[in-house]
Amino acid sequence: MQFTSEQRLDDVVYEREFTLDEIPGILWTPASASASAPVPLILLGHPPLGLRRMYPRLVARARQSATEGFATATIELPGSGDRPRWPAAEQARADLRRAMEAGEPVSDEIVDALILPLVDKAVPEWQAALDALLSLPEIGGPVGYSGGVISIGIRLAVVEPRIVAAGLFAGSFVPRAMFEEARQVTIPLHVLLQWDDEGNDRQAALDLFDAFSSEEKSLHANMGGHTGVPQFAGDAAARFFTRHLK
Repeated sequence: MQFTSEQRLDDVVYEREFTLDEIPGILWTPASASASAPVPLILLGHPPLGLRRMYPRLVARARQSATEGFATATIELPGSGDRPRWPAAEQARADLRRAMEAGEPVSDEIVDALILPLVDKAVPEWQAALDALLSLPEIGGPVGYSGGVISIGIRLAVVEPRIVAAGLFAGSFVPRAMFEEARQVTIPLHVLLQWDDEGNDRQAALDLFDAFSSEEKSLHANMGGHTGVPQFAGDAAARFFTRHLK
């Protein structure tokens, strides 16, 4: 991991950009964090729209987490932002747009092509980032995962034992194969669902929640579309992570 820039945003959070094997990322730590008092870490997931486009939302989540005493970090997803183009992913996105603009059902083939290769590529990168982040003296774990493409969160919850709790956003397409993986998830879950999400199959989201094997899992459904998540929903997620990471 190589840090490429650093700045103190305010009295709450310290921001450092980094690269890891040419993958861009950002680390935010509470301004009070030090090697003598390492803090827990939350990995901030996001959709494949590019870190620069998502930065305002990510830094807002990082600030809130810093006030609770957590470090947060994120990395650029494959084929997004400044990373090399990924023609297969671009084709899958084009097929999705074409189906939605035509008012046609989104087929399982489109969903599989859009999500499964992304999960296969992104999850090992998140694990490599986690290796590097946990080597820093100011970060000591435990680790949570929050938001982003829900299938990435599912895979990480299954294969990464260092992640002890996850906050998932039921706002992205889920391949049928991921339902079987969901049955292997046993860590505590806080699942957010926007009831009128225009790009999400509500029943599929409910079925996915039912598939999780976690003894502690809660579903928080709010009225509104994909980008209409109320502030109090974020506050509830913060309390969830405080309960499980501290």
